[in-house]
Amino acid sequence: MKERGFCSRQDRHILFDRRGEFLGYIDDGTTREATQARLNETRAALAAKGKTEDWTPGSINETGYPFALSCLQPHVNLSAAVDRYMGRAEADRLWGTWDDLVFASKEQPRPLHDALMYVYQTRISQQRLDLPDSLPRYLGGQVLIESSGQTRAHSTANAKGILQLSPSALGDCRISPENHWHRLAQVDCALKLMQQNARNLKPAFAERFGHLPNGKQDQLFTLLLVQAYHGGVGRVISLLNDEQLSRPAAYFAREHENFSAGDILLGMIFHNLGRDRLGLASLYYVADVQLATEALCATDELAGGSFCQ
Repeated sequence: MKERGFCSRQDRHILFDRRGEFLGYIDDGTTREATQARLNETRAALAAKGKTEDWTPGSINETGYPFALSCLQPHVNLSAAVDRYMGRAEADRLWGTWDDLVFASKEQPRPLHDALMYVYQTRISQQRLDLPDSLPRYLGGQVLIESSGQTRAHSTANAKGILQLSPSALGDCRISPENHWHRLAQVDCALKLMQQNARNLKPAFAERFGHLPNGKQDQLFTLLLVQAYHGGVGRVISLLNDEQLSRPAAYFAREHENFSAGDILLGMIFHNLGRDRLGLASLYYVADVQLATEALCATDELAGGSFCQ
């Protein structure tokens, strides 16, 4: 994601530990099996050198440790996604109407970022949303990760648009097929789903983390909403109150002063990998969204502004 030198070539895998710290890399083999063999040899070597306390061999169907990530990520071009989101090319700007929303004009189209904030602020003023103040910037990060800001993004699972909404989600938002790609409609629908998830999540969250300082509560709740968008709110609620799955949450609730909100969420997911369909994709998603959000807040247009505070 950050395009460091270790991934200057795409035919490599990087290895990292449970804290996300870089441990090493390999050049890929000529086949998947050969690459997996090199990864396992490197895992064993890292353990022998004391760079990791343990190691687990991986296979085509099993995740090994230290974790490995391919440098070939064809769907990720963060710089291009940021440019698209910020409307740096006129072709990426938009205008239009949706429901009771009227945004920009044909003569003066505006960036997708402005459209997102317009929809959010309009729905807040109408008292149709009750979401954390930090939600908009993470939703911007989600746009980058979900679609790279491309209007006609379409996944193999039939998710559509800038926020990769499923047909069922679009139907819940009463968006007709001809408007499935409508960017204002996509943002409006995503916010509606976030609001529904927030309503369902609040009781369990308050019981587990209601004693945290307000700022940390706000960010952690937002990150949990991001995770719920990816994997379902029921699974996130289970991380808070299921007898087994909530054990990491209970620990982090007790020791919250030693961890950031991001550390807490990643820890809750990491220590449940392999349970309740929680896998590395769940871990990567929220981490990628945080990286994308940081990239937005590093732009000249947004750095230091209220969006990123």
